[in-house]
Amino acid sequence: MAALRAGHGILRRKPIETIEEAETAEAHGEHLTRTLGLWQLTAIGVGGIIGAGIFSLAGTIANGTAGPAVLISFLIAGVASAAAAFSYAEFAGLIPRAGSAYTYGYAVLGEIGGWFIGWDLLLEYTAIVSVVAIGISGYVNFLVTESGADLPHWMLGAPGTGDGHRVDLFAAVLCLLIAYLLTLGIKNAARFETVVVGLKILVVLLVVIVGFFHVKSSNYHPFFPFGVSGAFTGAATVFFAVFGYDAMSTAAEESKDAQRHMPRAIMYSLGISMVLYVLACLVLTGMQHYTEIDKESGFSTAFKSVGLGGIADVVAVGAIIGILTVMFTFMLGVTRVWFAMSRDGLLPKWFAHTHPTRHVPTRVTWIVGFASAAIAGFVPIGEAAELTNIGILLAFAVVCTAVIVLRYKRPELPRSFRCPGMPVVPGIGVAASIWLITYLAWQTWMRFAAWFVLGLAVYFAYSYRHSELAHADARGVPRD
Repeated sequence: MAALRAGHGILRRKPIETIEEAETAEAHGEHLTRTLGLWQLTAIGVGGIIGAGIFSLAGTIANGTAGPAVLISFLIAGVASAAAAFSYAEFAGLIPRAGSAYTYGYAVLGEIGGWFIGWDLLLEYTAIVSVVAIGISGYVNFLVTESGADLPHWMLGAPGTGDGHRVDLFAAVLCLLIAYLLTLGIKNAARFETVVVGLKILVVLLVVIVGFFHVKSSNYHPFFPFGVSGAFTGAATVFFAVFGYDAMSTAAEESKDAQRHMPRAIMYSLGISMVLYVLACLVLTGMQHYTEIDKESGFSTAFKSVGLGGIADVVAVGAIIGILTVMFTFMLGVTRVWFAMSRDGLLPKWFAHTHPTRHVPTRVTWIVGFASAAIAGFVPIGEAAELTNIGILLAFAVVCTAVIVLRYKRPELPRSFRCPGMPVVPGIGVAASIWLITYLAWQTWMRFAAWFVLGLAVYFAYSYRHSELAHADARGVPRD
């Protein structure tokens, strides 16, 4: 079959057959190093999925949004995420390049579609890093209080989160430390991630096993204290906690065998994480009535409430260590999306420069580090969490749509993984994503609209004229 014709103007597309050609990029110091194996990729995926969702947001949503039905919130989000995961897995095997949803959208839906997915992910991933940093800070405060020490109130939280709070200093500093770790090179950083993910899984298993013996069935009543709508609202808010695999897929260009390993890593990481999420939610809401669950350090306070102060301290330490992996995965994701967009010319090429020996995009890594530190330091966790979801849900809808379009337009392309149940499964991903978007607060829509308008201005002021495809059009290079 003839290749899918590349469009013109804002609908011009990157030919899939040429996406893997990186000789020009390498000549300009814009390449990444392939060092990651299957289990390192899976660890990065699990590291991105399990973290703030269990240790911070589960308590926040249970206390004020869904009650014990926070379990349903995670299941709803998980089903929507699984439908999208199949679509991501097909694309990851077909287009094993940095950028994930941005690159897929660019190849199938055109430049303007790819641009807005990438633009959204720059904000969403950065905000996720910040939310996770705030969650860790809550556990640090718990440990400090338990030790009998007092920290100055001005450094314990964002303005409006407590008396005298001016900045969440620990959360801000943590963002900068993760940025530093990522500048050391992907091989060293991935080793750290793999070890810490292993420790995190052990902590979650400790929570589930020990907590199971202190579950009281009466705490599950009422199961829907905020109505069924509360469970759906909770699902829209916790959604970012069940899609770390998409941030992991941005590292496809750093995988030793991306076409084989990326699809498997996506499915493994989501499956492992959802089992642990369900068990952890059952234990949390069973140990303590939802009205008494602490919004920031839920599991630690729950264990303390049943007289297990030692376990509470272990959980707090484990949460701090484990949530670091979420920050790692999503900061890795945003820097690789930014790198890919810059290499394609949609953002200044200056950002696509990589370190001469470590081969990582250090410039954008530090920019993201400081931006996430600013959000973590000065924005309350609830507002920051809502900021993370709308763009991701739209990206999921676009990827699920794109996999359907490409399957029927280019069925002959070699796919190492094929999304099952075509087009029903990706269709469920589209419908679920759009449905969850409707449950987000109007303030979230306003923030997203402002970011969308800004992106539109940047695209037409710079990206449209400077993209690699625009230069190819100017030279008369055919892209059919």
